[in-house]
Amino acid sequence: MTNEKLIEEAIQVVHSKTIGNSEMGDVGCALVTNKNTIFKGVCIDTSSGMGFCAEHTAISQMITQGEYKIKKIVAVWKDDKGSVFILSPCGRCREFMHQTNKENLETDIILDKDKVVKLKELLPYHDWWQKIG
Repeated sequence: MTNEKLIEEAIQVVHSKTIGNSEMGDVGCALVTNKNTIFKGVCIDTSSGMGFCAEHTAISQMITQGEYKIKKIVAVWKDDKGSVFILSPCGRCREFMHQTNKENLETDIILDKDKVVKLKELLPYHDWWQKIG
């Protein structure tokens, strides 16, 4: 799957709606697994902090189907003028990918149509502890 195709998959799920102080569906995510299955998700950003990122939705769908290895992932945001922006995963999403499967450190994170980095580059100090001496 090309980067452009996965970006298009993420754009397809963006359907923004505001309810009170909550914004829903303004960020879309698409991921492809090592089995070439595509999973998608959207964010729900609530004012009370109970929301979640689009990556979490796509990853939970992946796990629900019994898959755990992410080959490639992208998240996009569309502004009110229709311009699309690729988003780097937040720290919580980076750690979530890592904790769902240590092999996901090799996941390709799409940062632009022609720019990809490995999760381990965005999460360089992924071990929580180091033995002294």
